[in-house]
Amino acid sequence: MGKANKIKGDLDDIIELVQIIQVLKDVADNKFHTLANRKDRFIRFGESFVEFFRMISLSKVRHPLVSNDNPAMGIVVITSEAGFMGDLNNKIIRTALSEQAKHPNSVLIPCGKKGAAKLSKPGVKMKVFEDIEDTGYYETAIHIKNYLIEEIMSGRIGKANVIYPWSKNFMTQKPRIVNLLPCDELLTKQADFVDEIESVIEESDPVDIIGYLADMWIVCRIYEMLHDTTISEAAAQSQQLESSLQKMQKQKKGIQMSFGKAKKADIDKSMREVFTSRMMTKR
Repeated sequence: MGKANKIKGDLDDIIELVQIIQVLKDVADNKFHTLANRKDRFIRFGESFVEFFRMISLSKVRHPLVSNDNPAMGIVVITSEAGFMGDLNNKIIRTALSEQAKHPNSVLIPCGKKGAAKLSKPGVKMKVFEDIEDTGYYETAIHIKNYLIEEIMSGRIGKANVIYPWSKNFMTQKPRIVNLLPCDELLTKQADFVDEIESVIEESDPVDIIGYLADMWIVCRIYEMLHDTTISEAAAQSQQLESSLQKMQKQKKGIQMSFGKAKKADIDKSMREVFTSRMMTKR
């Protein structure tokens, strides 16, 4: 039963691979749903911030982080360092280059080694945020925020967009563009409130208050985008593993059929050899 034993070894190997891939897929599924359920905290935080800005906006104060006419733009490009994200990372890069073409006075700010490697050009310096996982998502969000605020307050840029992997649902991941700065997104949301406040007592300078709140808002938004990136990673990994699992199961089925045929062939061969041997003995 030599041939059957050889196929049996291949069958045992593929069964183990199927089990391993299934475990990895289950982990990715669980990670996706766990991270997706944590999105509610960002919604609650955003609603609280809109309420603060609703009151502060009553004062006619302009702040570069909230209202800015400088056309120069910084484009933060967030790519994933995880496996199975090559296709989505390429879409992020293409979207970033397309966005840069629309805004001649724009600079790219990669966040992630893979994105930086694809966007780097000889002789062109660019600010890069690497080692996201080692630094931590929240710390990375703070570093990006500090850099953007420094660039805006110095007048080198006036706006900032962020392009990052976004999971619309479990089956759909795509690049998403968000206008991060100026923070006029907060002011436009104030129309959702039906009540009006006639007067606000401001103990601190409105410029300082707006700057402080905008500072916190930027960190929250960038951290949320990094969180969304991990959700997209889990969804993409799960889909890739599901595809691999289906291929391996199909291959497993084929090997099982081959093993059954080889086993029967070996048995038939053994029976023929035994029959022939007995016939020769009788002679």
